Amino acid sequence: MPELPDIVAYVDALSDRISRRRLERLTLFSPFVLRSVDPPIEAVDGARAAGVRRIGKRIVIAFEDELFLVIHLMIAGRLRWREPGQKPGIGPKLILAVFHFENGTLLFSEASSRKRASLTLVRGEAALAAIDPGGIEPLDATDDMFAEALTRENHTLKRALTDPRLFSGIGNAYSDEILHAAKLSPLKLTRSLTSEETARLAAAARATLAMWIARMREEAAVRFPEKVTAFRPEMAVHGRYKLPCPVCGTPVQRIVYADNECNYCARCQTGGRLLADRSLSRLLKDDWPRAIDEL
Repeated sequence: MPELPDIVAYVDALSDRISRRRLERLTLFSPFVLRSVDPPIEAVDGARAAGVRRIGKRIVIAFEDELFLVIHLMIAGRLRWREPGQKPGIGPKLILAVFHFENGTLLFSEASSRKRASLTLVRGEAALAAIDPGGIEPLDATDDMFAEALTRENHTLKRALTDPRLFSGIGNAYSDEILHAAKLSPLKLTRSLTSEETARLAAAARATLAMWIARMREEAAVRFPEKVTAFRPEMAVHGRYKLPCPVCGTPVQRIVYADNECNYCARCQTGGRLLADRSLSRLLKDDWPRAIDEL
């Protein structure tokens, strides 16, 4: 799922292309992508885009008359920009909607049969605010604000960082990177942290997100961000199971749960202890290694 750095890159790229431009028409190719009925989606046809912003992992295109079109990419949704006369370059079955602007075309696609990506049209700032889950912006938060959000409930650090009610825009990928930078276990409970560990986590969140935003912006300045992925070779641990940790060289470990996985370095983050993977540890039982040196 595109997270804060990726969404910022999208917002920047869209702002450069569609701000103050007229949307001639919006064509829906999937009846399931639209999640609102009032105002009618036809209300944006012919309207001029006033700007683009972000709410968590959502992209908001503001139009005249306080109309806001909210795009939620979810896991497999992506955006593509095409200049006039340029071919789509993707299969028609993947396209959910097409935004025909006066200066080009924005394609909204989804490479999944589950169709989770969505469009929602609302009118007024109050209606837009109601969509916001309420998490703090990690780059703008003070250490005290960060600590308050983190300890509001006693969850694992992994769960807390990815809760949109607590922190805005952080998902599975960047939570792994943040926790590795902070040298903290993903399963450590939020209320068990010392004040030094909490401050270290807040600093790691700011530094990690700022670094990746800068990278994404640099790429977006050259071309529209189309190759948005949660798996990048420059990442320290996310998606790098069994590959060496860039800090200590220890093979990266993982915990698999539901549709997600958590990646971590046992030597840097858990004092050499291997965290129990629900499926593997149940299968191996007493043969499950307890420490990285037992592998």
